[in-house]
Amino acid sequence: MIDQMIKSAWIALGGDRELLARLVAVERPGAMIARLPAQRLARACVGTCALAAAELGALRAGLGTVPRAVVDDGAAVTAFHSERVVRIDGRAPVNFAPLSRWWRAEYGWVRTHANYPHHRGRLLAALGLPDSATPEEVERLLLDRPALETEEAVYAAGGLAVALRTPGQWAAHPQGAEVARHPLVERSPVGEVAARPLPPLDKGSAPLLPAAGLRVLDLTRVLAGPVATRTLALLGADVLRVDAPGLPELADQHADTGFGKRSADIDLAAQGTVLEELLASADVVVTGYRPGALDRFGLSPEALAERFPGLVVAQISAWGAYGPWAGRRGFDSLVQVATGIAVTEGSTMEPGALPAQALDHGTGYLTAAGVLRALVERSRDGQGRLVRLALARTARWLTDEAGKDPRQGGPDYEGPDAWLAERDSPLGRLRYARPPVSFTGGPADWAAPPVKLGSSAPAWN
Repeated sequence: MIDQMIKSAWIALGGDRELLARLVAVERPGAMIARLPAQRLARACVGTCALAAAELGALRAGLGTVPRAVVDDGAAVTAFHSERVVRIDGRAPVNFAPLSRWWRAEYGWVRTHANYPHHRGRLLAALGLPDSATPEEVERLLLDRPALETEEAVYAAGGLAVALRTPGQWAAHPQGAEVARHPLVERSPVGEVAARPLPPLDKGSAPLLPAAGLRVLDLTRVLAGPVATRTLALLGADVLRVDAPGLPELADQHADTGFGKRSADIDLAAQGTVLEELLASADVVVTGYRPGALDRFGLSPEALAERFPGLVVAQISAWGAYGPWAGRRGFDSLVQVATGIAVTEGSTMEPGALPAQALDHGTGYLTAAGVLRALVERSRDGQGRLVRLALARTARWLTDEAGKDPRQGGPDYEGPDAWLAERDSPLGRLRYARPPVSFTGGPADWAAPPVKLGSSAPAWN
């Protein structure tokens, strides 16, 4: 019996309901302990991505039947912790900086995000503190300030801080209400019809790579977007990640999400011609910057669709490309705070959190699935597609499923070891989570390890 969250995700992706019979779920009780059904979310997002990959693979290889897709809770849950279980030469990763944490406020709680130096600087500037300020100094200051006042002041300064809200408070908030009015996965045809046929695959090719020969321009950072493009790389796509020169990145997260990709630096203002040449032969563009941030470079979804007919554009944001918070920066941890998840997962003493950055990972796999389904649809009508997802909308889906968790059966989860692997890379010896997207004849691992950030030429293979 297919879980209801799997069904709702597949329907949101525009998939044929009959294909759900080709998906098998291996449930492992207790793999992810939370009050909200985070484990079911992991199963649904990974499972529908695997099914979308199998569907595209069958189309391109001319198979009479879509290969069977399998989602194992053990693999999915381990992958949802990938940035935590990764090891580089045996060293554990660093995922949060000292000023990325909870703080007590005069009325409630506030959570800040300051992993990047520029975000840290803006946070401290908004609080009127010097760059040398310690966590203890920040703590003393925030104790005497209302949480909502801190939220507004920090965002006005370009930093990141969110006041704790209950689910009811978020539902009544203008942004929460706007998020609720949008579908889990926004999908729409864009631009003019263009002949972009998918080249056929050899039926006997091993492994079956549904995205082989497709070019994906990766304009994403942190987790959700890189997870999506890492998945497309697993499936055979030529994925080129592009960053601005000198823009800081978390080295450990890059190591975790860089499998199968290449990484290039391009100054979008000074090297527009290079970017245009890449876009001219790209099949897919995935963006993960806040809505509007790339518009001045001609990289809004609408501009891309007009200049490059047939292009599939996927846009990921924290709060959605709509509503009063559309232009705000955000991360998984902050979306959990605003949407009431931190209250649900917390106690009477303090807020809590999901056991994984499930909004990031879930949205990432749904984005990859949305791209794969868009390619299937494009093969039928030749038209490009816009696929939009938001962490806040994924959060809404998760909270709507609270209390609906069905009884689970199957083998228990005994830890992540069975779904971990090791290999050498330009970054050192890596231990990492194996890819959870699985279907008959599909790839078992990425073709290549991650490369050093900015070490690749800005060109397609």
